[in-house]
Amino acid sequence: MPKETASRMSLARLREDAVWAAVGAEWRQLGGSFRRHGFSFEWHDLNAAETVDWAPSFHAGSVEICLNFDGVGEVTARGARLELGPRTSGFYVVGQGGLEARRLANGRHRFITLECSADFLKRQLTAYRPWLHPAVQALMESERARSAVGQVQPLSSRQQELLAGLRQPPVLLEAQVLWYQAKALELVVELLFRPQSEEELFCARARRIAHVRVERVVALLRERLAEPPSLEELGRLVGCSSFYLSRTFSSEMGLTIPQYLRQVRLERAAELLRSGRFNVTEAAMEVGYSSLSHFSQAFHEHFGCCPGLYPVSTDPQQVLRKK
Repeated sequence: MPKETASRMSLARLREDAVWAAVGAEWRQLGGSFRRHGFSFEWHDLNAAETVDWAPSFHAGSVEICLNFDGVGEVTARGARLELGPRTSGFYVVGQGGLEARRLANGRHRFITLECSADFLKRQLTAYRPWLHPAVQALMESERARSAVGQVQPLSSRQQELLAGLRQPPVLLEAQVLWYQAKALELVVELLFRPQSEEELFCARARRIAHVRVERVVALLRERLAEPPSLEELGRLVGCSSFYLSRTFSSEMGLTIPQYLRQVRLERAAELLRSGRFNVTEAAMEVGYSSLSHFSQAFHEHFGCCPGLYPVSTDPQQVLRKK
């Protein structure tokens, strides 16, 4: 690599590090390099005693995606504002005209940003340009594209799980750039594409709302396995009728709510039995079964063995000793 190029890369990284160090933030480049690879994942963690201007950290001629876990951030361009609350995501185009960006005071802010250069987007998305958000298209077509903001979206459960993976990639060091690039393209596809008609927009919004509702139901059931909410209560908690929720859940998950609850209960009971810290009765009670016979029957139907033999049947060494 030429010395001048390496020097520019180092200076850019030091400049961004300095922006966050000045406000006492933990900032770390997780993977990729904006200058070298055209994309960069970066981790931010700060306690804001007062409002923080984070616009100086943006790269000109880029699209930045923010996965916001905690805190409230605002990005404004030409009168349009993107407000990132806890567990939301959004993107903004850093073009001509600049952006205003603030992290609001009196709160902890934890978020990951994905910065993508215009050249990276051209290399990866030229064939898909018609389906991209207009502001992203404009940046790919011209260096003089205007700054813009996209729409806020709730973080999906899968995106929330990305936090651990992005901070500790589950691959060899030599493969990490490729792994991070794959994750970058996943997020680009999820967040930078847009429907082309009002009908598609309405359908996409309906699907997104349905998906969010189902994820909320899944979380509620997992949190309250022993005493799950009734169907009517679930409907109230997610904001729709019980009939509509049942139909939506079955369509999204391929199982009815009772079938899903039964599956999750049994899988959790199996985990408890494998741990060796729970006997059959304790595992059954822990996941909400008051009848040991009903639990044993359901467990046998799901796993093909009675719960008392399950830890043995899943341990190859114990099976060999038994033989």
